[in-house]
Amino acid sequence: MSTLITYEHPLNERIRTFLRLEHQFGQLDHFIHQEDPKATRAAIAALLEIISITARADVKNDILKELDRHLGTLSGMTNQRGIDPEALEQLLTDMRRAIEAIQNIPGPIGHTSREDDFLKGIAQRSSIPGATCSFDLPHFHHWLTQPSEVHQERFGNWLHDLRPAMDGIQLILMLIRSSGTSRRILAEGGFFQEALDAQLPAQILRVGVDAETGIFPEISGHKNRFSIRFMNAEPRGRASQHNEDVNFRLTCCVF
Repeated sequence: MSTLITYEHPLNERIRTFLRLEHQFGQLDHFIHQEDPKATRAAIAALLEIISITARADVKNDILKELDRHLGTLSGMTNQRGIDPEALEQLLTDMRRAIEAIQNIPGPIGHTSREDDFLKGIAQRSSIPGATCSFDLPHFHHWLTQPSEVHQERFGNWLHDLRPAMDGIQLILMLIRSSGTSRRILAEGGFFQEALDAQLPAQILRVGVDAETGIFPEISGHKNRFSIRFMNAEPRGRASQHNEDVNFRLTCCVF
């Protein structure tokens, strides 16, 4: 059985931010509990990316708006046929808890870690190539040599006002991803485009490609239209356009 590689493309700026934060939290969660100092460095790098993203956008308000919108939509489905009332009620409860947890965060998302002097010092040097080594940041080097318990306590403090936000984002993205139905599509000559209903909240495109084909999609689009151009992943050099027909799976997540 062939393996599908799934590529996602956000159709609005809010979801673009959510996907970036999800990616960085995945990096953080992968490295945060490892005792190797190199893994701890990687966890710090992911955390700095997270607080940088949250500094540029009103993430707290965006999450609350999306959760409120989904809560309103799902609340109206209570009496619909084919809906599991217990599962729906559990989902509504999870959403209300997520909203309450985010509302209880004092100040903007990421404020605690963004105002931490230790992290500020690392962030200031991170923009310079190779400038977080031991002779540039001896304080950071010393901290990396401390026991894992010291690291975990500090991470727990830094993530205090970030975890509720990530929980809310994961809930939103789970609902969006599960809202679409996958279709088998033929891209003639390696290209496909389609119009979207601008009145519907199109959020994410998901493109599934057979891993054995050696090709990948370049996706562009917005709430009105999208296009997919398939490219050959060359072993060296730049990718080239794939000009043959491509069978792939497409999911347009509208919720």
